[in-house]
Amino acid sequence: MQRHAFKMRLKPAVAAEYKKRHDEIWPELAKALQDAGVSDYSIFFDEETLTLFAVQKLSDNNTAATLPQNPSVQKWWEYMAPLMEVNADNSPVVKPLPELFYLE
Repeated sequence: MQRHAFKMRLKPAVAAEYKKRHDEIWPELAKALQDAGVSDYSIFFDEETLTLFAVQKLSDNNTAATLPQNPSVQKWWEYMAPLMEVNADNSPVVKPLPELFYLE
């Protein structure tokens, strides 16, 4: 099992809507993530910097790299694009974060 952490950034004054949309995550999107080997996925929010900090576990045989081609993921990106910094294809601008310490 691998732990994967990254950060993203929200636009101002949209945190409540971002949370609402995630509270109502589409079942087909949750299934796509799980089927790709993603589990124990959390997103935290730093209100001062509008930074989202995400942590997820990836199974050793995960297919997370194929998620950008999944229609549910692409639809989700389009749905979330008004709320956050995104690339030209509506994927979130993601900054991977290396793990420096872990205590189990």
